[in-house]
Amino acid sequence: MLPIDLPANAAARNRIRAAYSPELFAKASEGWAEILSQHMTQVQAGETRVLNWNDPLPNVRAAREVLDQAPATATGDERVARFRELLKVMLSRGHNLHHPHYVGHQVPPSVPLAGLFDALGAVTNQVMAIYEMGPWGMAVEQALVGRLAETIGWDPAQSAGVITHGGAAANLTALLAARNVTLGDAWEMGVARSGPAPVLVAQAEAHYCMGRSAGILGLGTRQVVKAEVDADHRLDPVRLDASLTRLKSEGHPVIAVVACACATPVGAFDPLNAVADVCEKHQVWMHVDAAHGGSALLSPRYRHLCAGIERADSVVWDAHKMLFVPALCAFVMYRNREHSFRAFSQDAPYLFDASAPDLRDFDGGLRTLECTKRTAAYGLWGLWSLFGPQLFADLVDVTFDMGSQFHAKLSAAPDFETLHEPHCNIVVFRHTPEALQNATPEEVGMFQLRLRRNIIESGEFYLVHGVVNGVPALRVTLMNPLTTPEDLDQLLDTLRSRGRQLLS
Repeated sequence: MLPIDLPANAAARNRIRAAYSPELFAKASEGWAEILSQHMTQVQAGETRVLNWNDPLPNVRAAREVLDQAPATATGDERVARFRELLKVMLSRGHNLHHPHYVGHQVPPSVPLAGLFDALGAVTNQVMAIYEMGPWGMAVEQALVGRLAETIGWDPAQSAGVITHGGAAANLTALLAARNVTLGDAWEMGVARSGPAPVLVAQAEAHYCMGRSAGILGLGTRQVVKAEVDADHRLDPVRLDASLTRLKSEGHPVIAVVACACATPVGAFDPLNAVADVCEKHQVWMHVDAAHGGSALLSPRYRHLCAGIERADSVVWDAHKMLFVPALCAFVMYRNREHSFRAFSQDAPYLFDASAPDLRDFDGGLRTLECTKRTAAYGLWGLWSLFGPQLFADLVDVTFDMGSQFHAKLSAAPDFETLHEPHCNIVVFRHTPEALQNATPEEVGMFQLRLRRNIIESGEFYLVHGVVNGVPALRVTLMNPLTTPEDLDQLLDTLRSRGRQLLS
């Protein structure tokens, strides 16, 4: 038996009780609400920088210094005061996505109330692997799965879905199910190394996680066949048909065809009905990565962009993108309920209860990469329960409309080059001032990269870059529904003024 130091044990228990003190939590929560409310007011009014830029190493040093300043002993009030200081440090060094000049990645300024629902799950540590660990969390998740299935056009009684930590994990999970259905015994025996190799056919501009998934699934990244796109960056069903015909004649098993709604580079939505026709002809699993664009299904005005998605075998839909909830909350959905159990097969008698087979549909660990999983659905469930689905339609409509408005502004400006007709709130373009009229494509591309870096480090705007036809470009995702047309005018003016500085 281990020796027990009673005085030391008592001191440790006192310190633990202080950390768990409901009174300390109450006082800290008051400070949290006050500071975050002030912060949100300032950020939404555009009174702060968008990105609080610091070079990486000074940021790491600053974080270490704060760790080293942790007091060994302190009163409750002193802890509350330090808690407030730590919050201010975090906010002063972070990224302000709620700023109207945030036009960067496909990460939204989440609706703040959604964060409060999520916080309840974090404070009480509501986790999920089996139903009894997180019964309400699983109930909330499955209620939302049913609503999204109906929105896609599926029968909730026949379909299924789970939430996982991000679109990359969701796509991997769906494609793992597709591999196991297509190859039969691949989960137990692995991917055969004799004969023509199994392949994954993916839209040429699909997210890089498709290649990563192929590597993890044992197919190999070289076995990803790129499905060619047309001039509008949409998957070409005629060439897809020809590609599948060729692969079939060569004996290659096709794990799945990956279509996009929408693809990341320019936000193009594939013609899903035509793709479904080809997949049905060749009897191939159809997977749709709708991480960003799936939310268009909730908008009567933009639902047509996803026409045909109901014919897919699996769909990925990120709520932490266009449903505006905190990351990460990604749905992986299956048209056939039984397919949701084909991704994984495991024996864990200490976790799954053989005496309760009726809980199979509610033990999420049977169908997800994660075992312990945070309750990720509280934010979405809370927003839907507070505002109803109309809020999500409004968020899609306003941000997608801004994409068209911004494209019109670019088209009317002689010193900007539009590179595509936007399908949604993703717009890719180049700033081409007169001084670059005779520049090479390489010089034009490098100017875009330097200009973006200059602007984001200034904190005036945050935008990202892309590559179109091999030449770098500027890329915005109009994710903030509080951004106005006047903010977009200011973005163009900022690009011009900072561009002149660089060129001079």
